[in-house]
Amino acid sequence: MVQRIARLKKRARAAGVPVIYINDNVGRWRSDFPQLLRQSTRDHSLGSDIVRLVMQDARDNCVLKPKHSAFFATLLDTLLAYMGAKKLILTGVSGNQCVLFTANDAYVRDLELHIPADCIASPTRRETLQRYNTLREC
Repeated sequence: MVQRIARLKKRARAAGVPVIYINDNVGRWRSDFPQLLRQSTRDHSLGSDIVRLVMQDARDNCVLKPKHSAFFATLLDTLLAYMGAKKLILTGVSGNQCVLFTANDAYVRDLELHIPADCIASPTRRETLQRYNTLREC
């Protein structure tokens, strides 16, 4: 899934589509995305190879979230309004939680939502397919 997200990001970049990284604020809550990235890419960090594959660059926006939805208690609404965004392409891990809750919040905000089936993941393949089918119906 991560390789497919990396390819999608490359296509988005080529088309001039902005990329926003949203991540749980873990560890010490300092709202420090660069520190979170440094922590996540250390050799001994679980998933560091995955993070390196899709990590953001200077052109990308970053939002830290306290809960499941990328909209809950974050500046994402303001950022999207500033960008004039009407459509979202949503990818990520925890299709059964974070992707689902974010998709729901995007839906109630009348944003056009695209969720590539091969760019989300849940703990099991079955859950991933179930969540994708649920999200597709929104």
